[in-house]
Amino acid sequence: MPVPLLRRSLWALGLAAIVLAIVVVTLPYAASTQIVRDRIADEIGDWSGMNVSIGGYPKIAVWPRFEAVLTDVSMSPKGAPAAAPVLKSERMEIKLSAIAALFGSIEFSTARLIRPTLYVGLTPAGMPTITIPESGRIGRSIAIARGVVAEDRLAPDTARLPDDRFGDVQFSDGRIIGRDGASEAVLVTDLAGRLEWEQLDGRANLAATGVWRGEAFDVDLRARKPLLMLGGGEGRVKIAFKSAPTTLSFDGKASISENAYFEGDASFTAPSLLRMIEWTHADLLHGTEVGSVSIKSQVAGTAQRIRFEDAEIALDGNPGTGALDLLLTGTLPVIAGTLAFDTLNLKSFLSAFTPLESAAGSGPGVVDGDFASRINLDLRLSSQQATAGSLTLGDVAATARVNDGFAAFDISDAKAFGGNVQTGLRFDRKPEGTQVELRLLASDIDGGAFGTAAGLNRLVPVGRGKISVILKGRGTTWDTLMEHSDGSIAASFGPGALSGFDVDSFVRLLGEGRGFPLDDVSQGSFPIDAMEVKASVANGVATIETAQAGSASRQINLSGNIPYSGGRLALLGRVGPATPAPAVAGQSDETSFVVGGSWSLPYIAPATGIVDE
Repeated sequence: MPVPLLRRSLWALGLAAIVLAIVVVTLPYAASTQIVRDRIADEIGDWSGMNVSIGGYPKIAVWPRFEAVLTDVSMSPKGAPAAAPVLKSERMEIKLSAIAALFGSIEFSTARLIRPTLYVGLTPAGMPTITIPESGRIGRSIAIARGVVAEDRLAPDTARLPDDRFGDVQFSDGRIIGRDGASEAVLVTDLAGRLEWEQLDGRANLAATGVWRGEAFDVDLRARKPLLMLGGGEGRVKIAFKSAPTTLSFDGKASISENAYFEGDASFTAPSLLRMIEWTHADLLHGTEVGSVSIKSQVAGTAQRIRFEDAEIALDGNPGTGALDLLLTGTLPVIAGTLAFDTLNLKSFLSAFTPLESAAGSGPGVVDGDFASRINLDLRLSSQQATAGSLTLGDVAATARVNDGFAAFDISDAKAFGGNVQTGLRFDRKPEGTQVELRLLASDIDGGAFGTAAGLNRLVPVGRGKISVILKGRGTTWDTLMEHSDGSIAASFGPGALSGFDVDSFVRLLGEGRGFPLDDVSQGSFPIDAMEVKASVANGVATIETAQAGSASRQINLSGNIPYSGGRLALLGRVGPATPAPAVAGQSDETSFVVGGSWSLPYIAPATGIVDE
């Protein structure tokens, strides 16, 4: 290298070293004299439109990056000196522009908040609310966006949106606290994440993790034109929320104006519906036996109504399709729609809407009279196959309705027991107590199949016939309700047999003049041509008006009372030939008997004898 060129290179390197030394020496001086607490507070306040206070003087770091470290930062609304802070942070680290600092300016593009606390308002329903800034650069930019949207909502001139550089905001170990008057409640803890918003007219991404009600969550929100949306315009948005109790996502367009709306594709999953309900404190549904739930649907809605179209729904792995509407205009939310399933567990499905609680986990126990005051419901259901406990139904058409203290669950048509079944369960909350009504109409059914499903193993008519049951009552549990119920029971069957009843042994033992348990004659069956039963129910006691079964050779009749529980049977019966022979003085072909004991252990004795177990 020629000497002059070498000499110039050395001078250039020396000059660069001198400039670097001046910068290194000058930066702390400039920082300590010009980048002072009030200047930083003013810059933050100019962006946020809020009063900003900083507890101590900033600490300036030059290496490895030029930044200011602030402590006890507080932001509160302007124009209200005594207003409670909106945001407080124990520590804030701001990345500064070294070149701007040398010229006495404040420029920063990255802020890191350590142990921040965000305060939000709470609606009467407990939902958090955040006030959008009306001043500062952000507030002024939103005002410009509102003007652009107002001029042309369908095709706003986005080129007129402010393009100020915003940057990144990072946060860790944060909290969100809800305020309701003078009271405060911690909503979210362990909050950490990052808001990336390079320019106000560009896209923004928010990624955060935290803990809500004891469960960790992860949320990711991406908006293509957030400033336009804040101004009341429409923008594309993607939301993904993940937690152990539930995950949900949305991909579509939305507006967060006064007339907010959204439209797009949504999905929701919950491994346990009951766990999700308990976690969210949603008091819309009752304690449910439904396990996993998933919904994938096109969704569109406003703050007043949400519509789910072409919804794909799976309950405990049973897929279904349909459409749903959620109305939020009244005092209570309204769910209405139509759902169709291939298979459906009716017991677990209706447990989400039924006002019944299990007694010690063994079955229906407590009647919850307040159920119908939590939600309004109008659902139409269909299923090719459905189960209700051990019972299997086919081609089911059902409805579930809840409105203003009244709840009704009806199966208007279903195939079961080889015939057709209609059934209904109604709850009507009244000042004197909840009135419960149960209806069952089974026509052209196989009595044997019905008896098996009902758990009956004796005196079951094996043949085709029909059954009608209407019961009404009040009570706080199913047992007390049935013990005080009123209504009617009727059944009629054609040719067949009474299973679990040996009529020959029955007549022989009666002829011997001694009592015996009904179980002693439970082997065999009694062929019959027809059977008919009619009974009225009052205060939990069934009074038999007609009960007869007969064949070509024999006829059996019963009358008397059968209590639902806690009492003894009191029945009088007769057994004799189907066609009585001419009367002979002092003789009769009929034998009278009484039935005592309990429903589970009936005891038979001649009418002239004493029933003694």
